[in-house]
This record gives sequence, structure tokens and C-alpha cells, in this order.
Amino acid sequence: MSARHRLLDSPHLGRRVHLWTFGDVGLPLVVFPSNAGVAHEWKHQGMIDALGPLLAAGRVKVYCPETNVSQSFSGEGGVGWRMKHHRAYERFVLETLVPFIREDCRMPDVQITATGCSVGALYTSLFVLKHPETFSQGLCLSGRYRASAFFEQSGSNEDLYFNDPLAFLPNLGGRALERVRRNAHITVVVGTGAHEHGCIPETAELGTLLRKKGIPNHVAFWGKESSHTYPWWQKQARHYLSQLF
Repeated sequence: MSARHRLLDSPHLGRRVHLWTFGDVGLPLVVFPSNAGVAHEWKHQGMIDALGPLLAAGRVKVYCPETNVSQSFSGEGGVGWRMKHHRAYERFVLETLVPFIREDCRMPDVQITATGCSVGALYTSLFVLKHPETFSQGLCLSGRYRASAFFEQSGSNEDLYFNDPLAFLPNLGGRALERVRRNAHITVVVGTGAHEHGCIPETAELGTLLRKKGIPNHVAFWGKESSHTYPWWQKQARHYLSQLF
């Protein structure tokens, strides 16, 4: 299995973006990091090792970009400034990262699976729900899906509404909803043990909305021994990604 570090030029972010890739062949998996926002997170936390059998079998090729979460969801400042940074990151993903992945995989129209833990699960849900023709599958682990909670001291605006799954999903309908129903599947997982307390009700609420909207999904609550930690995310990622690939 190959592991490579790259720097992608992003006109939207105005800088070069760190990206780690793992594997030589296989269908693409994009990993959005947690609150640290660093590209090497899954490598350093044993998550890539946990996917070793999938990588060795050539079933998956993993792409781990950094995020600018420290300037958006976990940043400081007004909501307009922070959502401007998130919009720039979204454009980077769609207009720089996705074309790079498709060229790297030699699959010009391939649909991509996304995953992430904690804040990375929020990113995953957003890209699948907003761009289902590109991100057709999502695995969300121990996520928080009420994005407005990150902005309680800085107000709200339309951009935040459309990047808050528990805000926009109840009102999603018509052609926009049909796009998601037709193209996407979301797996949402949370433990019921240590440090998962805030994730549990938001996972339940997201699961209820997905069912009400008829969006293909699987929602799972692991036992009280499971916690908001990488050893458990390793087990969950290995279990569910083995089914998705």
C-alpha cells in the first residue's frame, strides 16, 4: 500500500492544501478530519491501519484532505466571516479535490464515498445531502449535526441555515429532495458510552429526519462500552466501510 503526501493548489482558499492519499487502486473514499482539521489525522490515529484489509484488497483508495474548520465551524468571529471561509472550502472540495480524485483514479465520473468522525461527520453529512451526485455514500461517526450550535455567539444567516442539516433537512422537498433520494445513502453511527452524550440526541434526530424524508439510510447506536475515541471509530469504520466497498 502506498502512502503519499501532496499539496493541492486551491484558488478558492488562496493557498496550498495538505492531502494524504493511501492505496494504489480502488474506489475513492474522502475522509474529513475532526476538529483538529489536519490531513494526517487518520494516519496518526490508526484509522488507516484499521482499513488495511480493504486497502490491501484494492477495494478502496483513501483521500485525507485538511479542512479550515478553525476558521469556520470551530472558529471565532461573525457568522458571515466564518461561513465565507466554509463556502471557500466547499468550492475547494468540489472544484479542486473532486477533479483531482477522479483523475487520480482514472474514473472521470466516479461517485465518491465520504466519511468522518465528530466534526468530520458533520462535513460528511453536508456533502452527501447537498451534493449527492458527487458524494453518493456517507459514513458519519459520532457526529454533531446542529451546526448552529457552533455559532451561538455570532448570529445566524442563510449560509448557516443551508449548512445545518437539522435546520434545512426538515424543509427539504421537491427536486432537491428527489436528488438525494435517488443518489445518496447515509450511514449514521454513534456509541452510547463515554463522551458521546451530545452526539446521541442529534444522531437520533438526524435518523428520524432521514426516515421521514425517505432518504436511504442506516442508523446504529453502539453499546455503552463504546466511546467517543479512535479505538472505537477504528472498529466502526472497519465494520461499515467493509459493507460499503
